[in-house]
Order: sequence, then structure tokens, then C-alpha cells
Amino acid sequence: MLTPETALPPILALLIGYCLGSIPFGIILTRLTGAGDLRAIGSGNIGATNVLRTGRKGLAAATLILDMLKATAAILIVRALFPGLEGVAAIGALLGHLYPVWLRFRGGKGVATFLGILLGLAPLLALIFATVWIGALLLSRRSSVGGMSASLSAPVAAFATGEVAMASLFLGMALLILWKHRENIGRLIAGTEPKVGQKK
Repeated sequence: MLTPETALPPILALLIGYCLGSIPFGIILTRLTGAGDLRAIGSGNIGATNVLRTGRKGLAAATLILDMLKATAAILIVRALFPGLEGVAAIGALLGHLYPVWLRFRGGKGVATFLGILLGLAPLLALIFATVWIGALLLSRRSSVGGMSASLSAPVAAFATGEVAMASLFLGMALLILWKHRENIGRLIAGTEPKVGQKK
């Protein structure tokens, strides 16, 4: 039976994940370095790919790393406080990045955050994810193709390694990321999706 005592840990785990996941590092870094308001640049997205459109590669790399590590940190904190609820923290972190309340629920697309989740929950799958991401990016020269391919690889790899429950969790996350990429998918079909380094 659900009681306040049993309900509190999952709620706190979700909130910890959401709060850390919703930190918009792309906006914070571009403002601190005088690169302007990221939401007024390129696609207006808050992720590393759009930060790259400022011309500052180091800033884009820092955004990617921080967007990844905020999810890993949420999982590690919840693992220490509420063992067994790491998956709840992971869900919170991804939702926080995709739909941050501070930005009127207009967040990023979640690929780096998904990698951070895998790093915290399944390091081997994180390695597969990163390999697919880089490979698809190099082949297509399109960030969206790399990110979507990597996201879809996570549930497939989890299922292939016998982690069925984890595969279901990752499938849900991958579908959310595909939904956030729906405009990119439309541009890919139309042949108008810009390549990395090309102005939108």
C-alpha cells in the first residue's frame, strides 16, 4: 500500500533528477562568456550543437560535457540517498533537460543528457552510445542523425545484453528524444537539414 513514507523517496529522486537535469548550461555558459542569448542564435536550442553556432568550440564542448554530467550526478546522488531509485532519477533528469520549468518547458533535445544517464546506469551501453553517435555524425555530418541514431542504439543494446527492464526504460527515453527531433526529421526528409558547422 502506498503511504507517505513509501511515496516520498521516489518523489525526491524524481525531483533531484529534474532539478539537476533542468540546469540550462548552454544558456549559462554563453551568457557568462558574452556570447549572447543562446535562444536568439541559430535554432534557438539550448544544447551543444547550437552553442557551436556561436563559433566557440570550447564552449560547445563544455556544454555537452555538463549536460551529460548533470544526469550522471543526479543518478549518483540518488544512488547514495535512495538505492534502487536510480531509474527514477534518470527519468527526472531527462525530463528536466527536455522540459525545464525555468525556460517555460522549452529545453534541449536530450542526447548528451541521455549519454550521462547511460554513464550512470550502464557504462558499457554509454560506450556503445558514444560510438554510434560519433560514427553516425561523421558519416552524415548532421548532428541530429548522430543523436537520434545513438539514442535508438541504447534500447537495442540493452535488449541484446539481456537487460529487458532497462531496454524498456531506454526505449521510452529514445522515443522522447525522437519527438524532440521531429522538426529535424522533417528537414531530413525535405533535404534541408544543415550539416555541422553550417548556419541554420
